[in-house]
Amino acid sequence: MALTFYWYPNCGTCKKAKKWLEDNNIDYTSIHIVDNPPSKEELEDLIEKSELPAKKFFNTSGKKYRELNIKEKIKDAGTEEMAGILASDGMLIKRPIVTNGEKVTVGFKEETFNETWL
Repeated sequence: MALTFYWYPNCGTCKKAKKWLEDNNIDYTSIHIVDNPPSKEELEDLIEKSELPAKKFFNTSGKKYRELNIKEKIKDAGTEEMAGILASDGMLIKRPIVTNGEKVTVGFKEETFNETWL
């Protein structure tokens, strides 16, 4: 099954992940995370399947994250509320997100990709 690869083409980490997928001959469908961010429901599903805390889905080094003071907004927020905030702006989402519908990785670490997608 082909992977779904949510990415932002100007993101260096995304470029590394894309190169890794191509170097390992892994089929994927790419989705521009800013032009077509996942919906709140899709994000809730991705968060659940990733087994990561919802806070791990935020691009904490991003300008928008700091400008909108998201750190304070999500301090006591639940997963549903955080998914809504993430769905409102693709620039708030940590990238890339890769999924096969069952497993999910957030960000790019070669070791994690090797364990999850090979």
